[in-house]
Amino acid sequence: MLLIAGTLLFSLAAYGVARSAFGMAPPTPWVRDFALLLHLSTVIPAIPLGLYIFLNRKGGARHKLLGKIWLALMGITAIATLFVRNIENGGFSWIHLFSVLTLIAIPKAILTARRGQIARHKSHLVTLFVGALLISGAFSFLPGRTMWTWAFG
Repeated sequence: MLLIAGTLLFSLAAYGVARSAFGMAPPTPWVRDFALLLHLSTVIPAIPLGLYIFLNRKGGARHKLLGKIWLALMGITAIATLFVRNIENGGFSWIHLFSVLTLIAIPKAILTARRGQIARHKSHLVTLFVGALLISGAFSFLPGRTMWTWAFG
């Protein structure tokens, strides 16, 4: 299920970004904002990387390295989104809750892995992937949001 949802989300995001890059989407002047560009450049690669990690062997050096890269991407994207406020007249929206939850989940995932609590580590990361990427990513395609404008506008 993660593979299907992640692939669909990544495909929609790539499609929207491509439409914008080639001038096929309506203008979105707020996208020049550095925080939004940083967010997009870290969150989009985090989707396939997270799927790759979930679908491959765990515990080895590659898993640990890719996991650190994925958590770094997720941390950067969560911090960047705190500065993305082009909706709600410059204030925070309810979707920013996913940023806070991500910043809480990252240290929990690291601590449980270091303590050898692998079942809890896996649970934290699946929850992080589903909540911070799949659910919040799906909400980014609501009408009026940037990804909706790029993909369907």
